[in-house]
Amino acid sequence: MDRLTVLSLEQALSLSYATQRFVHQGWRVIRIESTPRGNGLPGDPNRYVGKGDDHSDLRAYFIGPNVGKESISLDLKSPEGQNVLKRLIAELPVDIFTCNTLPKRYEELGIDYETLSAVSPRLIWAGLSAMGPEYPYAPGYDPALQALSGYMDVTGDASGPPTLCGVPFVDLKAGDEVFANVCLALAQREYTGKGSRIDVSMLQAAVSWLITTIPLLDLGYEPGEVRRNGNEHREFVPVNTYPTSDGYAYLAIGNDVQWKRLTTIDAFAELASPVRETNEGRRSERESIHSELADATRNMATKDLVEMLTGRGIVAAPIHTVPEALEFAPVRDRLLETRTESGRHVRLPPPSVETAHLASSDRQLPYAPRYGQNTDGVLQEAGLTTVEIKSLRESGTIA
Repeated sequence: MDRLTVLSLEQALSLSYATQRFVHQGWRVIRIESTPRGNGLPGDPNRYVGKGDDHSDLRAYFIGPNVGKESISLDLKSPEGQNVLKRLIAELPVDIFTCNTLPKRYEELGIDYETLSAVSPRLIWAGLSAMGPEYPYAPGYDPALQALSGYMDVTGDASGPPTLCGVPFVDLKAGDEVFANVCLALAQREYTGKGSRIDVSMLQAAVSWLITTIPLLDLGYEPGEVRRNGNEHREFVPVNTYPTSDGYAYLAIGNDVQWKRLTTIDAFAELASPVRETNEGRRSERESIHSELADATRNMATKDLVEMLTGRGIVAAPIHTVPEALEFAPVRDRLLETRTESGRHVRLPPPSVETAHLASSDRQLPYAPRYGQNTDGVLQEAGLTTVEIKSLRESGTIA
């Protein structure tokens, strides 16, 4: 596929993550950031979150989702800024436009699908919002959407409070949907020659993941049964985290054959009984099984326990810290990296799926751009003259 150009009015995480996946494909991603207003800091608020390195607008929370991109500043509240946007789409030319602005502001900023597709009928337009354009005023914050979607009610210990997931799942799930649906739209464009509009609701994307949860409510389960289970599985027993002499290990018995394998190991032989030969029977003795297993595992080292169980075809794993996960060979060998302007090495997550572009590269992506770093160059590429650019800067249309 040719190197496509993506123009993205983005801030925060969800859409920035989506367009980072375009970077992994080798596509060009140009992020639009707002010009300064009043005493506020310019551009994406995430630029100023976390520890800094080299520049005050390149903080830790901003780096990962924005490596390999370009940044331009543009005031889309002004007619001049909206005219510049149209010139960029027409002259670069832009294949894909994405935004995560409140839907109520689409027309106000001149970024609505009707306006931009009139400039380029082949444009693929993707809008990411909290609940879709039917709810134009709803802000899209991951924690609030985890609460609204039911995620928090199924996460955490059964006797504890509702709990957030350890990573911003709603942000990332919604970003994946932008990526996937843009790719589908590109395939469709090959047949029709026309672009299309995509609207991604973060809430709908999140609730779509409740595939093993929602049907239970109509299949004989009481609402109180469809709640959080800590580290246990609602149906399969035993599946849980168990103590070891030096930490914890996760053990998952997914069927009766695996249970039989477990109880043929001397250390676990006493757990066997006729009642427990089936998962239904084990469910009836859930608490005692967990207690007996914990008594057996707490005197073993994590490494020895995991090797013993996996050697018998039983699913078991150590509980990695994030640094340990990065050193796990299947992860370590796929990591990406970048370097700060001072040369500091920074590890990045691997792509979710290996791409031809990354497989043929050194896996190092350019560092995240400073605010407005590429404004002049991109505008010149779109045919704006030095005089025009100077005038736009003097009027505050660019910064």
